[in-house]
Amino acid sequence: MMGTDQDDHAALAGAYVLGVLDPAETALAETLIAKDRGFAGHVRDWQGRLAPLDATAEDVTPSPALWQRIENAIGAEQSARKPRAGRQSASASPGIWERLEFWRWSALAGAAAALMLVVLVGAMLTRWPAQPVMIAVLTAENGQPGAIVESFADGNVRLIPLQDITVPQGRALQVWTLRDRQEGPISIGLLDRAQSIRLDLGKLPAPRTDQLFEITLEPQAGSPTGRPTGPVLMKGLTASIL
Repeated sequence: MMGTDQDDHAALAGAYVLGVLDPAETALAETLIAKDRGFAGHVRDWQGRLAPLDATAEDVTPSPALWQRIENAIGAEQSARKPRAGRQSASASPGIWERLEFWRWSALAGAAAALMLVVLVGAMLTRWPAQPVMIAVLTAENGQPGAIVESFADGNVRLIPLQDITVPQGRALQVWTLRDRQEGPISIGLLDRAQSIRLDLGKLPAPRTDQLFEITLEPQAGSPTGRPTGPVLMKGLTASIL
């Protein structure tokens, strides 16, 4: 039985909460939120980490030099807008660009946000592969997409279910690929429930365009013949991502 991609899910959830995913990845994340309680938990965890950052600003006393650098960065034009002594009425109030509280919040929130982004990017670089170069959408008989197979330039291939699959007692889901009809289908994954896994291609080359992937229902230990014996639950062909 192969391991799950919990680290990949954690990084994907973090990228979703930060809002840095493209439309297709965002749709995938939202599907996983609705279907995968573990992934939804990762999203809630990241939302907690990235909650309002100004809560940490109260007890921090920045040095005078920091405010001087901020003032210099604003430029002469903004500095000229500051009311001079004796020319501001008692009822006048400073604008938002001149309020110390505003700059305190902005500086600290920006620093905290930058720190969290560095942590997330580090997690993505070490745990989450880059944009896939090949993808296959596996559909069931009713035409509904049931899973996605992603192939990456570094040779990693993973399966991401898009819906739950009922697996009877004593049975398992087996993932197959077909590169050559003369060679026949080859088993590349066995799992007891719908879950994200890294597919084991063994010595097989990376997937190519129009390569078949499918999931069948087999005995718990896998097909006894080395070929699909149970019903095909879903299948699809790979296509290059432009």
